[in-house]
Amino acid sequence: MYEYIQGKITDITPAYVVIDCNGVGYLINISLNTYSALNGKEKAIVFVHHIVREDAQLFFGFSDKSEREIFRHLISVSGVGANTGRTILSSLAPGELTEAILSGNTAVLNKIKGIGAKTAQRIIVDLKDKVGKSDITGDFLMSQNNTNREEALSALVMLGFTKSSIEKILDKLLSNNPQADVETLVKLALKSI
Repeated sequence: MYEYIQGKITDITPAYVVIDCNGVGYLINISLNTYSALNGKEKAIVFVHHIVREDAQLFFGFSDKSEREIFRHLISVSGVGANTGRTILSSLAPGELTEAILSGNTAVLNKIKGIGAKTAQRIIVDLKDKVGKSDITGDFLMSQNNTNREEALSALVMLGFTKSSIEKILDKLLSNNPQADVETLVKLALKSI
């Protein structure tokens, strides 16, 4: 499998980039996030996902490994193909998508063209554990929020609440109010219980 393609950008549009690598031009399908990262550059490294079909061999490219990883998670969901995965990553930044999955926010996914209620629910159900265990969340969730979350979780567990129930409440609170400090999180969580 191909890991990345590095070379000179000879053509770039919001849908694809052509990279000349030692005289061979590779057409690589990209998301709008990757387009924004590559636009204006002369040379690039694009991390690729190679798809082989009966009638085509396709490259889907990403400006960083974490976006490629979440793309691979997306296409593992039944009913989400490579082009749908690219559409999702063109509509949402990887961090926004990760937060929507972890918080169970189907409304954010429903706003994406071609994603209905059932597909949005399937993405969340199938990927919540995968995204939660991977390094994707570490790259995109702010470390201050994680510290505040952990401190609030620790305080509430010491007050006698179960860790699993409190984690869900804190995640929901942080998705609605990402700038909340520890004290605010504890107060809001106590009101929600």
